[in-house]
Amino acid sequence: MAFKNLRNIREDNDIKQREIAEYLHISQNTYSQYETGVIALTADVLIKLAEYYHCSVDYLLDRTNDPTFNPQ
Repeated sequence: MAFKNLRNIREDNDIKQREIAEYLHISQNTYSQYETGVIALTADVLIKLAEYYHCSVDYLLDRTNDPTFNPQ
């Protein structure tokens, strides 16, 4: 399953896949496969990405269109 919001938030911030991959300490190819849904995102990666973008994990997983992080 491809994650539209994951790609969109990266592109909206003018960030290259290579930059995110370096932040996550993974290869650019692995990150690309996360975005396209070829390989599943791990909880650790999702948390790091949500922290990086200051958004919710639900937004990254296309479960909401609201990127606002609202802890309950």
